[in-house]
Amino acid sequence: MADIQPILLSAITCGRVIFDKVSGMPSVIDIVQTVDAPRYPARHPQIVFFCELTNGHGTTRTKVRLVDAQEEEKTIFEREGTVRFDDVKRIVTLAVNLQGVVFPHPGEYRFQLLAGGALLGERRITCRKIKLPPKPKPDKSVEG
Repeated sequence: MADIQPILLSAITCGRVIFDKVSGMPSVIDIVQTVDAPRYPARHPQIVFFCELTNGHGTTRTKVRLVDAQEEEKTIFEREGTVRFDDVKRIVTLAVNLQGVVFPHPGEYRFQLLAGGALLGERRITCRKIKLPPKPKPDKSVEG
């Protein structure tokens, strides 16, 4: 059974995930699809990679990694763990809190989820370089 991989139902990047204390159900807050920064490399304070899996068999090794799509999928960051499936019909939630992720340059990146060494799916995130608006000049017409 170890060769049977779980099925990825959803993958979202967001600012945070709140789990209800009574039901345990998650709420995804502040979906992150684009990172805007005036200069690069840019550090994002917190991104949560949230996903739901099913069809798992027992304990499965997982890996979440961030790759640079422009640099032949160069790995920027990765974190390994395990997920336990007590029942193949059960939906397991995985929320990986990533703090201080550094994006080297504008462009496309992908958060990937691997289980048992196999790529289950990915979520694209785009980084854009933006120009900050000029600071407003003090209004000299008001005299005090």
